Amino acid sequence: MDDTGADFRVLGPVEVLDRRSGAYVVPSGAKQRALLGALVVRVGQVLPADRLIHELWGDRPPAGAANALHAHVARLRRLLQGAGGQEWIATRSMGYLLHPGRATTDAQRFHRLSAEGRAALGADPVQAAQLLSGALALWRGPALEGSGQGPLCTAEADRLEELRLTTLETLYDANLRSGRHAEVARELERLTAGHPTRERLYDLQMLALYRCGRQAEALGVYERARRRLVDGLGVEPGPALRERMEAILHHAPTLALPASPAPEPEPSLYELGRAIARLGDRIEALGREQEALIRRFNQLTAAPDGP
Repeated sequence: MDDTGADFRVLGPVEVLDRRSGAYVVPSGAKQRALLGALVVRVGQVLPADRLIHELWGDRPPAGAANALHAHVARLRRLLQGAGGQEWIATRSMGYLLHPGRATTDAQRFHRLSAEGRAALGADPVQAAQLLSGALALWRGPALEGSGQGPLCTAEADRLEELRLTTLETLYDANLRSGRHAEVARELERLTAGHPTRERLYDLQMLALYRCGRQAEALGVYERARRRLVDGLGVEPGPALRERMEAILHHAPTLALPASPAPEPEPSLYELGRAIARLGDRIEALGREQEALIRRFNQLTAAPDGP
């Protein structure tokens, strides 16, 4: 990240970091937070005034809501005055716009790191875990925390929370692929209690326990998941979780930790010596070729003899 522009943060309470000065701009009131949150969610797009009014006041806007919105925009514009070296909020005929300019958002960085982590999962789970951990470290609390209950901020907060949980599940998948099953088993016990209807977390916990040699406990996780799903959603576990239970019952070979690829053997001293000799021969040949080209060049460019 460079030291110009501003960083708009929505993975937690809404705030703005002026990257030039290092100062934080934090809207103090709920309406200001909701307004800034909505503009950041739709950065670069004109938000109609009536949509912003609904975002701030819902179905019961005050009398003179358009003037009240204008006052809130003016107050927020003054709050952001000069942050990152530019004016951020523009007025358009239909509404208001947050200029992207030299802005970044923590949500954009989260998406990028999460995508890079997923892409690295198969080939390098250790690197994938580092990228996914970096993505999750950007979170400071619930997305758009304190920005009201308007439809724009609520929908975006729900979407970001789902992506956070999916990234978290992928992180534990990467840790399992890296052989960290004992650590993962302990942490997933807490996570399944906090998210009792997410089948992927139970699936990962069952695999972690099985790799720790705790088959009975892994099967017990399935029964606990089933009770929670039936009680909470009125549904039975899906096919992925049932297949995991069957695989554990029958000690399926696919449950084992994949073997790491064997490292390339180190070359012997004899092989290194041969390679150095071949390289020396090649360098000597190139030197002779260069000398021949220089002589030919000198012959072609030499001045002709006089009369």
